[in-house]
Amino acid sequence: MSSNGMGSRLALVIVCSVLLSLIGTSAATGKTGRITVYWGQTSNEGSLRKACESKLYSTVILSFLNNFGSGKYGLNLAGHSWAAVGPDVKYCQSKKVLVLLAIGGGIGKYSLASKADAKAVAKHLWDYYLGGKSRSRPFGTAVLDGVDFDIELGSRAHYDDLARYLKGYSKKVFVTAAPQCPFPDRMLGQALRTGLFDRVHVQFYNNPVCSYRASNVAGFKAAWSKWTRSLPRSSVYLGLPAARGAAGSGYVDPTTLVNKVLPIVRRSRNYGGIMLWSRYYDIQTGYSKRVKSNGGAGTQDFAPGQECRLIDVPVPVIDYEERVPYVECPCMLSACIHR
Repeated sequence: MSSNGMGSRLALVIVCSVLLSLIGTSAATGKTGRITVYWGQTSNEGSLRKACESKLYSTVILSFLNNFGSGKYGLNLAGHSWAAVGPDVKYCQSKKVLVLLAIGGGIGKYSLASKADAKAVAKHLWDYYLGGKSRSRPFGTAVLDGVDFDIELGSRAHYDDLARYLKGYSKKVFVTAAPQCPFPDRMLGQALRTGLFDRVHVQFYNNPVCSYRASNVAGFKAAWSKWTRSLPRSSVYLGLPAARGAAGSGYVDPTTLVNKVLPIVRRSRNYGGIMLWSRYYDIQTGYSKRVKSNGGAGTQDFAPGQECRLIDVPVPVIDYEERVPYVECPCMLSACIHR
């Protein structure tokens, strides 16, 4: 490389570093960060619109499509009116809140019998909930932003195929997952190795071996490191219960989260935010409000398929989720984030 080339590259590195610093500061002070929440498993949690009106969440996940496979499908929103969900989805999206559909869950009957079955389920999700067409869409003309894999039952087979088929319909479809924190997840390990998942909401609860607690900091750090390093192209979220009663174990109080846990996870370049189970419990405890009031969860996230590219000049681009500008810098920089 010529001295002129080296000088230009060095100047670019300096410019990128300055811009990243300025924009990072702006983003940190201008928002308290991303919180994803699950909604839909009790009518006592209020409407989807109310969840989005709270301004607490950047993503709400409707739960669950808990019956699928072999041509059979069943949506369970625990007493919520499907007719009301459609307009609420559109309202949430108008406020820059992503709305995803969770498939699976801890109760239900689901599995993928073959690659052909995975293709059929992908088509069902596309036609009934995403950008396709069907005469009997549960939420009418509302188009959800993506699908979250919360696979806890049945066989682990063919979820990699399902992810490929969903991404095959559109790269803009968010494909996310909610694995258990023991690494690798026994149900979704193979699917996650495809590198197709835009986000991974790791459940750091109900698993004492990797959940955070004063006596298990090392175990938590090790698990978090394995997840973030194994998924360099995904945003990794820290999944937590929003109340002690929301899970069998793994509850972390908001003060401890902000002061002790977030400083650990924020060191990872692909840390995305926190995920909470669930909206109902969050209402009861005010968990997300307390986290945000203490400046917790702040980070940046990126659009599906966005990758770090080697470029000649720093280019301001726009964060798909919150329209927050950031700078895309040469991949030689440690600040460059891969998706």
